[in-house]
Amino acid sequence: MTFPKFIPDRSGVAAIEFALLTPLFIGLIFVIIEAGFLIFTQVGLEHGVESAARCAAVNTSACGDLASIQTYAASQTYVKSIPASAFSYIQDTCGKEVKANYTFTFFPSGYLGTSIPLSAQACFSN
Repeated sequence: MTFPKFIPDRSGVAAIEFALLTPLFIGLIFVIIEAGFLIFTQVGLEHGVESAARCAAVNTSACGDLASIQTYAASQTYVKSIPASAFSYIQDTCGKEVKANYTFTFFPSGYLGTSIPLSAQACFSN
């Protein structure tokens, strides 16, 4: 019994391995990039609410009403796509409290299945 000649032949194995592993590697890179954008957006929300709560407590001329607090909070986020309507303000027992709720959508809509809701809050008393 003789073996066919193509069984010991190893030419083209690297091309097949490359074709099988490249989509997985590129997908992993996209997931890492999107996770970075998600963390960047969360940090931006936290910075925006902290800055707006401090502004509402300390600088009442610049942050005296709800609209100016929301605008200030949106301007302090690192991500410029977060609207001012994502922020809310209440006078609480802890002081001036600003909250943010934002839904992070992955770059291709539907990528990884869903969007992720993000939230942040900060309270500052003078």
